Amino acid sequence: MLSKKASCESHGQDSSYFLGWQEYEKNSYHEVQNTTGIIQMGLAENQLSFDLLESWLESNSDVLALKRKGRSVFRELALFQDYHGFPDFKNRLVEFMAKLRGFKVAFDPNKLVLTAGATSANEILMFCLAEPGEAFLLPTPYYPGFDRDLKWRTGVEIVPIHCTSANDFRITACALENAYQQAQKLNLKVKGVLVTNPSNPLGTTMNREELSHLIDFAITKKIHVISDEIYSGTVFDSPSFTSISEALMEASSDDADVCNRIHIVYSLSKDLGLPGFRVGMIYSYNETVVAAATKMSSFGLVSSQTQYLLSNILSDKKFTGKYIKENQRRIRGRKEMLVAGLRGAGIKCLKSNAGLFCWVDMRHLLSSDTFEAEKELWKRILFGFGLNISPGSSCHCSEPGWFRMCFANISQETLRVALRRVEALVESMDSTKASTLRNATSTTSGAGGDNFNHHHHRRTVRNSRRSWSLSKWVLPSPYDDHETADR
Repeated sequence: MLSKKASCESHGQDSSYFLGWQEYEKNSYHEVQNTTGIIQMGLAENQLSFDLLESWLESNSDVLALKRKGRSVFRELALFQDYHGFPDFKNRLVEFMAKLRGFKVAFDPNKLVLTAGATSANEILMFCLAEPGEAFLLPTPYYPGFDRDLKWRTGVEIVPIHCTSANDFRITACALENAYQQAQKLNLKVKGVLVTNPSNPLGTTMNREELSHLIDFAITKKIHVISDEIYSGTVFDSPSFTSISEALMEASSDDADVCNRIHIVYSLSKDLGLPGFRVGMIYSYNETVVAAATKMSSFGLVSSQTQYLLSNILSDKKFTGKYIKENQRRIRGRKEMLVAGLRGAGIKCLKSNAGLFCWVDMRHLLSSDTFEAEKELWKRILFGFGLNISPGSSCHCSEPGWFRMCFANISQETLRVALRRVEALVESMDSTKASTLRNATSTTSGAGGDNFNHHHHRRTVRNSRRSWSLSKWVLPSPYDDHETADR
C-alpha cells in the first residue's frame, strides 16, 4: 500500500508542457547525430554566457580547488553546516540583488532564506502562508510548473486572474477583483497573489500601475503578495525592471502591516544560467515567515561548496558588472533573431523586454478559435515539424493560439534550423487551406464530381502528411543571414 500522495495524479505531469518534454527526450535533435530530431524550445534555460563564467573560473582556479589564499578549505566545507547558510554568501547575494535593481533598494541578509532553487522557495512560502484548501490568485498566462510547485504537496488551490491580449495581458484592478470574487463563489479563502516579474511566459516587466494595483489589492483584502523575480537580471530593453520592493517604498498607505505580507523569490538559475546549482532564496519582510522558512529549508539546502564558489564569483564586482551587461546584450540579440525569423514566416510576437522566451501569436494558424484546435496545432508542430514549444493552454491562457518559444537554451545554428521548420509549417498550413478551398469549390461540379472529390481529398491528405517531414527543415532560409551575434 502506498500513500495517497504517492499514488495520486495531481502532480501535473499530464500537462502538454511536460508531455512535450517527454517526446523530446525520446527523439532529441543533434546537429550531427540526429538532424531530424525534436528541437527543445520548451526549456527556459540560459546557455548564452557560459564562456564568461568559464573564463572567470580559469582565472580563479584556486576557488575550484577549494582553496583560500593558497590553503585548502576542503575540511571546512566538508563538515556539517546549519540551515542558515554562509553569512558571506548571503551578503554577496543581497548585494547582487541590489545591483540588478540599480541600487534603488537595499536588502538585509537577515531577511533572506536560502533554498534549493526557486521551486523550493515558492513551495515553502505556500506552506508558510496558506492551509490546504486555501487559495492563491495567479495572473494568466502563468508558468505551467506552478500547478506542480504550488499545489501538489501543499494542497493549496490556484485561482486564475484572467488577463487578455486586449491590453497585452496586463494585470488590472478589475481582473484582480473578478478572480477574488470567483474564489469566493468556490468557497475558497484567498491568502494571496503570486506574480512573476518579469513574466514567464510573457517576457514583459510589470509597470508601476500594475504594481500599484497589486499592493492596493493586498491592502484592501489583507492578503499576501509573492513576487517571483527570478528573471530580473534578464531585462534587456526598456522599460526597466521595477521590483515590488521598490514599488512598496513608493506606496503611500495607512496599512503599516502591508510590508509583512510582501515576499520575494529569487534564484541564480536564469540570470547566471546555473539551474543545476540549485540556488534559490526567499526574501521576506516578515520575521515569522523568515524563521519558519529557514527551518523548512533544512529539507533542501544549498551545498557548502556551491555557496563557497558562488560567494567568490559574486564578490568580484567588476566581473559581475560586465557579466550582467554582456548577458543582457546576448539575450536581446538572440530574441531579435527569433522575432525576425518568425516575422518572416508571418508570425507575430508580443512585444517583450525580458526573459528567455517569446510569447508567440499563432491564432491565425488555428483551424478554429478553440483549445482543441490549439492542441491539434501543437501536435502538428511537435510530431510533424520537430519543435517542442509550450501551448498557451498549458499556461492557462484564456485565449487559444498563443505559444511560448524559448531561445536561449539552443545554439544559433539550431535556432536557424528551428526557424526553417517554422517556415515549412506555415507553408504546409497555407497549402492545406488552399487544397481545402479547391475541394469545396469542386463540389459544385457536375456528374462524377463526388468520386473525383473523394480521390482528390485522399491525395491532398497524403500530400499534407508528407509535407510534415519535408526537407524544407534543412533548406537555406533568408533568416540564416541574420547578422545578430550572441557574442
